Amino acid sequence: MTTITEDPLDRNRFPVDEWALVETEFAPDDQGVAETMFNVGNGYLGLRGNMDEGRGGHSYGTFINGFHETWPIRHAEEAFGFARVGQTIVNVPDAKVVRLYVDDEPFVLAESDILKYTRRLDFHDGVLVREIEWRTPSGKRVLVTSRRLVSFTDRHLVVIDYEVTMLDADASLLLSSQILNRQDLGDEYHTGMRASAGFDPRKAESFADRVLQPKWKRNVDTRYVLGYQTTNSGMTVAVGAEHALETENEWSQSSQIDDDIAKHVYRIKAKAGRSVRMTKTIVYHSSRGVPPRELADRCDRTLDRARETPVDEFFTDQRDWLTDFWIRSDVELPGHPILQQAIRWNIFQLAQATARTDGQGVAAKGVSGSGYGGHYFWDTEIYVMPFLSYTAPNVARNVIRFRQGMLDAARDRATELNQRGALFPWRTINGLESSAYYAAGTAQYHIDADIVHALMQYVAATGDDDFFARGAIDILVETARLWSDLGFWRSNGDEKFHIDGVTGPDEYTTVVDDNLYTNVMARANLWSAVRICEELMANDPVAYERMVRRVGLEEHEIRGWRAAADAMEIPFDPHRGIHPQDAQFLDKELWDLDSTPASKRPLLLHYHPLVIYRFQVLKQADVVLALFLQGDEFTPAEKRRNFEYYDALTTGDSTLSAVVQSIIAAEVGHHKLAHSYFLSALFVDLADLHHNTSDGVHVASAGGIWSAMAFGFGGMRDHSGRLTFNPRLPADWEHLTFRMTVRGSRLRVDVRQADITFTIEEGTEVTVHVHHERVDVVNGSPVTVALPNQGPRIETPPPTTSDLRGMLRPDGSVVTASIPTVSVDRGEVEAEVSSI
Repeated sequence: MTTITEDPLDRNRFPVDEWALVETEFAPDDQGVAETMFNVGNGYLGLRGNMDEGRGGHSYGTFINGFHETWPIRHAEEAFGFARVGQTIVNVPDAKVVRLYVDDEPFVLAESDILKYTRRLDFHDGVLVREIEWRTPSGKRVLVTSRRLVSFTDRHLVVIDYEVTMLDADASLLLSSQILNRQDLGDEYHTGMRASAGFDPRKAESFADRVLQPKWKRNVDTRYVLGYQTTNSGMTVAVGAEHALETENEWSQSSQIDDDIAKHVYRIKAKAGRSVRMTKTIVYHSSRGVPPRELADRCDRTLDRARETPVDEFFTDQRDWLTDFWIRSDVELPGHPILQQAIRWNIFQLAQATARTDGQGVAAKGVSGSGYGGHYFWDTEIYVMPFLSYTAPNVARNVIRFRQGMLDAARDRATELNQRGALFPWRTINGLESSAYYAAGTAQYHIDADIVHALMQYVAATGDDDFFARGAIDILVETARLWSDLGFWRSNGDEKFHIDGVTGPDEYTTVVDDNLYTNVMARANLWSAVRICEELMANDPVAYERMVRRVGLEEHEIRGWRAAADAMEIPFDPHRGIHPQDAQFLDKELWDLDSTPASKRPLLLHYHPLVIYRFQVLKQADVVLALFLQGDEFTPAEKRRNFEYYDALTTGDSTLSAVVQSIIAAEVGHHKLAHSYFLSALFVDLADLHHNTSDGVHVASAGGIWSAMAFGFGGMRDHSGRLTFNPRLPADWEHLTFRMTVRGSRLRVDVRQADITFTIEEGTEVTVHVHHERVDVVNGSPVTVALPNQGPRIETPPPTTSDLRGMLRPDGSVVTASIPTVSVDRGEVEAEVSSI
């Protein structure tokens, strides 16, 4: 884990503002990170924070959720059941470009004499605002101001408001507003998409052939529409832009449209002090196969509607939407403005990644970049869904329905792997497994249980019990079938149900037997399927019979699920008092993380997987995640012993790890470590801690920030729909406030060192438990409960790998710690192990 201070940012460049991310200095060499930090999106459509003028960028990008191209996966050695079709998000035509020329001199920010510069991403307005004062080579001062908005109220709509004012001299201005198909044309100035050296599986695949086939183009007056179809996937997209100019200066205009570029050019005889304001209204429509011409018609209708609306009304609507969002979602940390700013940036990114997904999933990077190819992972269900279920239940329901729509493909995938039921893909866009490396991909069967966990959490949080009757129960049935069929019975004095040949969340340990996380989550999956089937049978026999006809369920299956869950093997080592990550994990030697240099991190970029797999070393918390999600299945003592053992082995190479480590560290009493892990998650993108923020926002980590605040420091748990609170505030935090919507009532939770207060802000009543005592909260009557303490406070740090080496196994063998190294001597390569 990267240890950071509470303020890792350069505050000369990024001053503290609790409601905005502000940049006061332009850094040409840091545009990749800045483009992600200042991205704007709404869950359907996302624009990277490129400069309006379209020059000097790192990776220009405009992305539509789920809009992708397919390509054949070519394996070096084939085998039955390998993933066959890759999917990669497409960079749709870039319509945010506005090039500016003053007296025929181009405005290129990185090369210009900049007198003043400010860029502001406002979390409450939902607008990216930029203001620059430029001195031209001839000495004329020019004020350039722009506003960029991706609408939360109309998911297809983008508004760019671009204003230029000559401050002290007249000049000839030219504004060239453009739509560019960058996916196929690339960067005409050959400065974008600066390649990073070396292999990195976290980046998107590149295309060798043309992706977007031009199918439609039309220009009428100041309106332009371009339409395309992807070469292989057959998806279609249309982009339209319309322009309006406001100025007292003399001006003229011209137009140009081609297959891959459209330009509307304004030439203005600008007088000093007379502003030139151009408004560019942009729309995108996409489809799995609707003809581009029809999408172009949809663009026209959206633009027609937008033309009738005063431009400032779009900005007002955006603020109104976000006002409601923050009422439901804000997390307040008084007295800590630096942390407050970062918390709100992360929560705002969740809005930008999820708000208007409207039937699509939530990609690992949202719509902020092309990292991970635009794929959906289990990250959504475990790290993002808690935030959605408790603050935006409508969005949460849509995410589950998106998975429900993949059920047929999941059934097919299970059949391909010789299993009954359904196996959801580890990474996908269109529902098909897209992971070419099955050991750390397809073998992660736990995705089934993760989806069920999110489903059960959503229903418990919202009370939407009818969701099962409306079809969601099919997910429970098919995933339970998968576990029942995948596992097997073994008798060794006590008959147990085992699950072999799977990979847990930790991708540094693959294809193992009885992975603790998988077994614990599968057990919960099976129990949930049994309970909901029995409840539906008793409470809504008509819906139950419909389900039986749909999926062919037989009652003996339910009995089998219960038996398998009750007898599930849960590995435990009484010698150490911990749960082994899998059946063979503790037989391995330790990787000496204490002596591993930073230059060799992350391990996956420096060591072959087989090297890593031979050691006790983790990419991310695995058992620790089980302690959180199924915490009522472990004792406090087990949680502490497990956390301390696995903390020493966890590299933090995954951005998914720190938030969970923070939550459990807080619960067991390692309060300083909990705060340290929280900072690592909080600033993972803002401080580029994993050196890949340029690929897009780590949306799961952003979701984890809400969980770290609510579940970690707020001490909230929601096992089986029972809300409990056992806060764990850091010693220097006086007050934490967060909100959660519980069965239609919005509950504000105020945690202080001495007490916790619950207030119904909207709705009727909510029942919670504090230190196992029931608390009924009703509207108009806040309830304050005294806290005798904030849990244990362990001052000594947990052990490191150096502390763990030398332990004896039950058979008397000594556990060693080492680093696999390779040295080169006189042209000969010899393997060398540096034993510690």
